[in-house]
Amino acid sequence: MAKTKEKDFEDAIEASLLAYGGFTKGDPKRYRADVALFPDDLFAFVREHQPKPWSALEKTHGAALEGRVLDALVKALDTRGTLHVLRHGFKFQGALLRCAAFRPTSGLNPGVLAAYAKNRLTVTRQVRFDGSNDSVDVVLSLNGFPLVTLELKNPFTRQSVEHALKQYMDRNANALLFRFKQRALVHFAVDPELVFMTTRLAGANTVFLPFNRGRDGGAGNADHPTGHRTAYLWEQVLQRDSLLDLVGRFIHLEKKEVEEDGKKVTKETIVFPRYHQLDVVRKLETAARTEGAGRSYLVQHSAGSGKSNSIAWLAHRLATLHNPDDERVFHSVVVMTDRKILDKQLQETVFQFEHKEGFVEKIDQNSTQLGKALTAGTPIIITTLQKFPFVTGKIEKLPKRRYAIVVDEAHSSQSGEAAQKMKELLGSGAANAPDEEVEEPVDGADRVAETMLSRGRQKNLSFFAFTATPKAKTLEVFGHVGEDGKPAPFHLYSMRQAIEEGFILDVLTHYTTYKLYFELQKKVADDPEVRKKQAVKELTRAALLHPHNISQKTEIITVHFREKVRKLIGGHAKGMVVTASRLMAVRYYHAFKKYLEDNRIDDVGVLVAFSGTVKDPDTGLEHTEAGLNGFGETQLPRRFAGDAYQLLLVANKYQTGFDQPQLVAMYVDRRLANVQAVQTLSRLNRTFPGKEATFVLDFVNDTDGIYQAFKPFYEQTSVAERADPQTLYDLQHRLVDAKVFYVEEVERFAKIFYASKARSREKEHAELYRCLDPALDRFKGKSEDDRDEFANALAGFVRLYGFLSQVMPFTDADLEKLYSFARYLDTRLPHGRGREPANVAKDVGLKAYRLQKTSEGSIQLRVGEPPPLKSPYAVGTRQAKDERAKLSSIIEVLNERFGTTFTESDQLLFEQWVEDAKRDEMVRKRARANAFDHFSLSIRDLIDGIVASRLDQNAAIGARYFNDETFQATAFQELARRIYDGIRAEAPVGNSPH
Repeated sequence: MAKTKEKDFEDAIEASLLAYGGFTKGDPKRYRADVALFPDDLFAFVREHQPKPWSALEKTHGAALEGRVLDALVKALDTRGTLHVLRHGFKFQGALLRCAAFRPTSGLNPGVLAAYAKNRLTVTRQVRFDGSNDSVDVVLSLNGFPLVTLELKNPFTRQSVEHALKQYMDRNANALLFRFKQRALVHFAVDPELVFMTTRLAGANTVFLPFNRGRDGGAGNADHPTGHRTAYLWEQVLQRDSLLDLVGRFIHLEKKEVEEDGKKVTKETIVFPRYHQLDVVRKLETAARTEGAGRSYLVQHSAGSGKSNSIAWLAHRLATLHNPDDERVFHSVVVMTDRKILDKQLQETVFQFEHKEGFVEKIDQNSTQLGKALTAGTPIIITTLQKFPFVTGKIEKLPKRRYAIVVDEAHSSQSGEAAQKMKELLGSGAANAPDEEVEEPVDGADRVAETMLSRGRQKNLSFFAFTATPKAKTLEVFGHVGEDGKPAPFHLYSMRQAIEEGFILDVLTHYTTYKLYFELQKKVADDPEVRKKQAVKELTRAALLHPHNISQKTEIITVHFREKVRKLIGGHAKGMVVTASRLMAVRYYHAFKKYLEDNRIDDVGVLVAFSGTVKDPDTGLEHTEAGLNGFGETQLPRRFAGDAYQLLLVANKYQTGFDQPQLVAMYVDRRLANVQAVQTLSRLNRTFPGKEATFVLDFVNDTDGIYQAFKPFYEQTSVAERADPQTLYDLQHRLVDAKVFYVEEVERFAKIFYASKARSREKEHAELYRCLDPALDRFKGKSEDDRDEFANALAGFVRLYGFLSQVMPFTDADLEKLYSFARYLDTRLPHGRGREPANVAKDVGLKAYRLQKTSEGSIQLRVGEPPPLKSPYAVGTRQAKDERAKLSSIIEVLNERFGTTFTESDQLLFEQWVEDAKRDEMVRKRARANAFDHFSLSIRDLIDGIVASRLDQNAAIGARYFNDETFQATAFQELARRIYDGIRAEAPVGNSPH
């Protein structure tokens, strides 16, 4: 007869653990509910593991020993918890009693290995945890300590994992077995399809996390040979060695200080790795152990994947990693991150595993501190990439040691010149040199070879790069080459899986786009010829910065935020306005301040974020972020997190790496594409209690463009084609043929550049300049087209060589010399290649304007093969020539592009309504006698009447005014403002205007 009951599911799991998992069968009768322990297993382990201390205690306490030890243990568990006692033991009358033995990181100590083998792991079924008949399906224990509980459900009995979740929620969380951190560390709800886990039972408020492998890039579990898709849980994760490893070097107690009711309190959480975290750390550790140093690994883990913990676990394991010959694989692990939260989290996490002073060092002073840490072999060093270039001049030579570089949020900055400086510093000098010390080379040719070989893969450097959105270059530098010959991530936890598992929100669910229509008119009689592309750019920018455009969008944003967003998540929801420039951010700030003041809105506070100082050309005033906000830049994240501010206006700041989970809405007024679009919009995806959806109002981008930006990163990212090294020789040929420089000049430059460092730096600098001067003079003498052609080829060569030299070894000294020469020549070419701005914005006015909603709804990312990223190294192509054209023709082109739906009534109807109202004497008296908010309330009926009286002139706009509440509110506010400002601007009766 087929076995279809829940008991049969238990049988299968137990049988696997007993036969292959390293467990022995436990007796539920030996469980003592009053202490929530299996005391017999505990005492058996201590006697075997520490026979001498135990024997000495027996002589003193006799038959009372076990009871007294148990009392002391219970007190230790009540105060310090299971995790601490298992790792560090507890004191009983001067004797330190160890309760578990963990596998050493090396095999150099046979005694520790022998102790490890004495651990007793038991699987016990139907454990009555509180003295009643109520029982938990399975308890896994270590030396008498319950570690894991499992509630199992079998769909054949019409019950699923959802029933197991509810069963846990209905449990008494204060029952000793379930009491947070004092006994069992993790609780699993399991059926044959899915697994969920929690480390803290809290009734209906219990938070369960998916513990699933993923299926086809999304949530769930793939098929398993046993038939149970969740068999990985008991066959791999809960297997003896794995479980002991989890207790010894993964699970940790996280403490966070939060504010509740105005008071700071400490929140504790037991962190148990999610499946993908456990999987990636162990796979990277295994790869590093077997492959040794000199490899690169790319981890594509979505936002919400818990990268901070993954990096902390990985860094600790790499710092203690030994190869099969018991040799340390890495002498130091360098963690590169700009996130302060990771600094603190990594130090606190590692300290729970390694109670050693100086095991982790954060570089918070200068590059000298970094150099000392590297020289001393500090196991884990936390720093930023920016510090590495300074180290070269401070340290003559580092020991020839092996380093693991763990990169947080790997992007192209890790593969440029700063990263190359780091490789030169840490590199072993020559990739194929023997292990003995290499003398400092003095010959110029040797220095060229050393520099070339310091790029690319070094046998003493391994890179472990984490990112959610790998660019094509990042894939090329850090990825593993697959069977198709293209680079791919070493490990994947996709955006799709993170969304489907509920760790992040889908920011494209409520996406509204607008399209801007405007018409320009020339304000001057002349019709000058100007550069077409430059003029179009300037005129478009002027239209976008026009006060009318800014004010219209400000009103739309404010109305939307107050009506749709402000009250969400208990009134704590926030929004971000993404602007195209610092000047636009400043103008938005003033527009918001004016609109909020004019309309007496006091429930929306506004902050602005941008770098440096901005001068408004229209007013001549200079603005800074601190000056506008009224406090320093470093205070902004904390101030914005409070209840005083709801909207943050940003310009190239806080668009990446800003973690504010209360962000619910984003208002986009800049072009976004590719990785930038994903990173910017992803500021919204953080989860928060009560946050169920996000909103985006986009004034610039369309839904197709956003779809194309997100799709490559929704599942696994790939590249279309790899950069072709042969392109370097094509570019070299083009550069030489341009006759801007000669090979002899490159050789002369290289001889100085790669000369011994003992030379005078001042003299060397002057000689390098002298070598570049002839090429610079020839460049200036070329035609504009030839200058463009050469400049693009030169920049392309520098970018491509700097990239390819990291991906593959080069032994062509001519290319290396040309690279150094070209890199410095490129910095001296005239900025902008001699092009001046068109300066036409002042000669053109805004004739008509319309902002129209074009779409509203969800952007659905379809499942399937994502479009590959294009390599950014199709370089050296000539820029399109910026032809000259009449200003009037340029205006016509812009109007065709942005104003095709305008009719005459669109341009004039609003002005007619305004003029009608301004002729009304009562309206004039009210405008002169009242503040704007009182005035606007008093003329609602009059405005409605004017619109109704002119329905015959534009029925479509009139009908929309009366049928579309949002349109009516916006139109009325604009009409009232124009009427009020127009009347107030007129000269008072009896005075002549000036």
